[in-house]
Amino acid sequence: MRRRSLPAEHTAAVLAAAAEIDEALGDGLRGRGAGLAARRLRRLLDADAVLLADLDGPPTLAGPSPAPELLAELVGRPHEHGTVVRIGDWTTAPLLVAGEPAGVLAAAGADEAALTAAAALVARSLDHADLRRARARIARADLRTLRAQISPHFLHNALAVIAARIRTDPDRARGLLTDFADYLRYSFSSRGDYATVADELQAVQTYLELQRARFDDRMELTVRMAPEILPVAIPFLIIQPLVENAVRHGLEPEPGPGSITVSGYGEGPLCVIEVEDDGVGMEPELARAILAGSGPPAKRVGLANVDQRLRAVYGPEHGLVIETAPGSGTRVIVRVPRFRRGVSAA
Repeated sequence: MRRRSLPAEHTAAVLAAAAEIDEALGDGLRGRGAGLAARRLRRLLDADAVLLADLDGPPTLAGPSPAPELLAELVGRPHEHGTVVRIGDWTTAPLLVAGEPAGVLAAAGADEAALTAAAALVARSLDHADLRRARARIARADLRTLRAQISPHFLHNALAVIAARIRTDPDRARGLLTDFADYLRYSFSSRGDYATVADELQAVQTYLELQRARFDDRMELTVRMAPEILPVAIPFLIIQPLVENAVRHGLEPEPGPGSITVSGYGEGPLCVIEVEDDGVGMEPELARAILAGSGPPAKRVGLANVDQRLRAVYGPEHGLVIETAPGSGTRVIVRVPRFRRGVSAA
């Protein structure tokens, strides 16, 4: 038997329409893209009219509107029967998202099998949109948690260092006070969920200047950033927690001098940022436990938070990578796409 195939241009048109419908339903059945989704569905189904409705809002129509009494049946009957229902020239199907009713898709003059497939497509699009919104809510909640975790220990020490230098080195004290104000302004700003690498780097350099003063300048700092990644948008407050952990858990336990290197470069379509210290290091098993959220709560504050936010935004393959061993320092690596839909600095 010969396998039947559709013309390539027809297949391309169907796939393009499906992609447009998925994007148009990003805000749900009452979002600003619902009308576009209804029009694309009407064309895809070659229908006289198409209706999209959620459970309690006004319907979205493409084509002639049904009579009010028919409209009530088209919206209500699929949920009563839990399946596709024909009512005159109209066929109406329930939209089930995660097993729960979310709305209906109805079409006049459409093939029943085609409508059933279209309803499954719409339901999947709604499910994906719900997941994207849930990820965004999680990322915002994690950011609030991270801000709440900004170390009171650091704030106290920074103010103590500034106070100690007011008499001995007033010019340095004024500069440090400005750095401290800039650090707080950035950390608690009401900006969006994302910032550029350049913005994050400026905040990190401010933080490190305060730490250098606290360590009597025995901390050596190296910052190397390739110019092409500076405008890349990344989640807000991603780099600073990595640097803070390098200071607190890498260098503070050692009495002698130490160094921290912050570097960034492009790797094909990826932006790679590394924070490395030559401090005490730790057992690799402990690093894995920290990222899994099962490590000691006082250790590596914020690492699990940053890891979860990266995975929520970019997917599970873009979490933190930690390279470490006792006595050999620690390197934390962030590797994310340079461009991702929905990720842009305000």
